[in-house]
Amino acid sequence: MKFRTKAIHIGNERDPQTGAVVPPIHVASTYVQHHAGEWREFDYSRSGNPTRKNLETTLASLESGCNALAFSSGMAATHCVTMLLGSGDHIVAGSDIYGGTYRLLHKVVDRTNVTVSLVSAKDPDALEAAITPQTKLLWLESPGNPLMSITDLAACVEVAKRHGILTAIDNTFATPVLTRPLELGIDMVMHSATKYLGGHSDALGGAIIVADESLYERLYFIQNATGAVLSPFDAFLIARGIKTLAIRVREQCDTAQRLAEFLNADRRIRRVLYPGLPSHPGHDIALRQMDGGFGAMLSFEVDGDFAKAKRVVESTKLFQLAVSLGAVESLIEQPASMSHASYDAADRLAHGISDELIRISVGLEDSDDLRADLDQALDA
Repeated sequence: MKFRTKAIHIGNERDPQTGAVVPPIHVASTYVQHHAGEWREFDYSRSGNPTRKNLETTLASLESGCNALAFSSGMAATHCVTMLLGSGDHIVAGSDIYGGTYRLLHKVVDRTNVTVSLVSAKDPDALEAAITPQTKLLWLESPGNPLMSITDLAACVEVAKRHGILTAIDNTFATPVLTRPLELGIDMVMHSATKYLGGHSDALGGAIIVADESLYERLYFIQNATGAVLSPFDAFLIARGIKTLAIRVREQCDTAQRLAEFLNADRRIRRVLYPGLPSHPGHDIALRQMDGGFGAMLSFEVDGDFAKAKRVVESTKLFQLAVSLGAVESLIEQPASMSHASYDAADRLAHGISDELIRISVGLEDSDDLRADLDQALDA
């Protein structure tokens, strides 16, 4: 089956008891067993839930994985990956990463004596140079957040395999519509399912998809032991959102391309960061690695300062001033004061996240309306 067909049918089989075309939501917290000590497929909802399992089946199929785990949030999923490591281990992570991931790595994971090095993932040689004998995990994002950097995933896999370390990627921005990292050799794919997978700003969730069953078992043990599982209601909403994922993402990509070209030609803008522009340094890799689109996230720097950028993001009418992304409504934010405020100020500037940077998540509104909204906000 092709992607759009799988998104609708895999994990969403009709209910055999009633014939309902939408599987029912199972809210039970516990399940009756036939015999003491002989466990059926479901016993306690932290360990497994039919509605959550259906979503995990869909996700594994769309990402070409063997299995998946659904979490209460994207950060819970990311934390689960880091719990594969032990005291004295080391993580090499791309420097263009979500602010919440930066906070987790530098202000929570480090408490367990796990160290972190941030390196530009645009350069596989730089990533390799940062690897030590203690390195156990390579954490990537592509496109990066918020600078939209593009990472050559196949090249990073080669580096990791030479050193015998695990690879994981936050694939939230690209979605499996555009990039399927497991097919390129990545070990673990993480999603903030709150974003494009759910797609409607009404559900909170995360996911990890893997290609290796033994790695799945290790992650499942951690998830079951720590308990950060997705609720049945959120699982239902995210599964419903996935059915239209491909159509939404393709349309959002088209609009993002138009807006990037508009902004790139505007004298009020210092620079535009979008991999669909030929001037983007990762454009050629994105052409090879992304399937028919460059994503619906883009960033730009206004020709001004922190106050100027703040006025712009507070002046839009259709773009709503909010963190998060990937839904049907367009959002706008200032990373320095919002999504990446958890960065230490010096680190933020060192990694290129300027005060005048603005990030937008392109929704499903008419592209002409969104362009006009940005135009009047820049005038303001």
